[in-house]
This record gives sequence, structure tokens and C-alpha cells, in this order.
Amino acid sequence: MNSYLESIKKQFLYYKMLGEKAMEQLTEEQLFWQYNEESNSIAILTNHIAGNMLSRFTDFLTTDGEKDWRNRDSEFTNSFLNKTEMMNYWNKGWECLLTTLEQLSEKDLEKIIYIRNDGHTVVEAINRQLAHYPYHIGQMVFIAKMLKNEAWNTLSIARNKSGNYNNRKFSQEKSKRHYTDDL
Repeated sequence: MNSYLESIKKQFLYYKMLGEKAMEQLTEEQLFWQYNEESNSIAILTNHIAGNMLSRFTDFLTTDGEKDWRNRDSEFTNSFLNKTEMMNYWNKGWECLLTTLEQLSEKDLEKIIYIRNDGHTVVEAINRQLAHYPYHIGQMVFIAKMLKNEAWNTLSIARNKSGNYNNRKFSQEKSKRHYTDDL
């Protein structure tokens, strides 16, 4: 199961990188842009993701993942004055998550933890968040891609470049590696 812990760390870091590469392509003003009042800006999504991380992964093994100090509703409003504040909070959330993952051992994986009084094994709780954060990071990438339009720098295999990518991958020897190792 140590391979599980190593794999999920790489997965989380991959999605962190995608979010950051999307944000790097935008102006500060674009990070706060909303399509309409009901939609989220990248800044709002950042606020929610980091707020969720802080709640879920603070005292991960010993307290409910929905902390009494968390105000989830306020995460869906813009509380940042600028990009620097936004990125500081983003990094605070990721630091909490990644520090917690580093402290886990194989023997912790079957322990029961709670989120809103619903019991989860540690694996289930991590998998829950590994589905949740990429859902929102995908929204961030989509917003950024719409705003950049033709100036967008792809974060994946570029259109009409799958053949080149596959040729490079198949020219390598078969080996056990994580797909994010050569990004």
C-alpha cells in the first residue's frame, strides 16, 4: 500500500500543477472574472479548494473533516484582494494536504475517519478528495481556456500531436513508472 500513498501524492501534485499552469496564463483581473452571478471565478474556486483542504486535512486522523471553524458558504464569495493573497491561500491548503499525506503510513489506511459524521476509511476519504479537487481544477482550466482562447497554451497533449506523443512513449523501454514522471 505504500505504492498507493506514493501514487496519490503524485496525483495530487499533478492536479496542483494543472491548476497553477492554468492560473499562470491569466492576468490578475481574469482570475476574478465570473461569467455570471451564479458561476464561480477561478479565485472563488481557489478559495473553496483551499478551504476544503484545510478542513479535511487538519488533524486528519483525529477530528471530523468538516471542522466547526469552516464556513463553506463563504468559500463561494471572493475574499481575496489580489492574486498574491489568492495564491498564498491556495498554497496554504496544498501544504496542509501534502504534509498530512507525508505523515500517513500504510497502517493508517484502514483507519476510520469521519466527514460530517460519515465514516470513511482513510483510503476512501483520500479518494473522495482526489475526485473533488480535480473536478474543480478542471473548471479552473476550462475558464482559463475560454478566457485565453487561441492564446491558450495546452496543458495536455496538443491537438493533432497524439501521434508524436505516442511515438515518444513507445520509443521508451517498458518500465514501472507513474505517468506524471516525465511531465
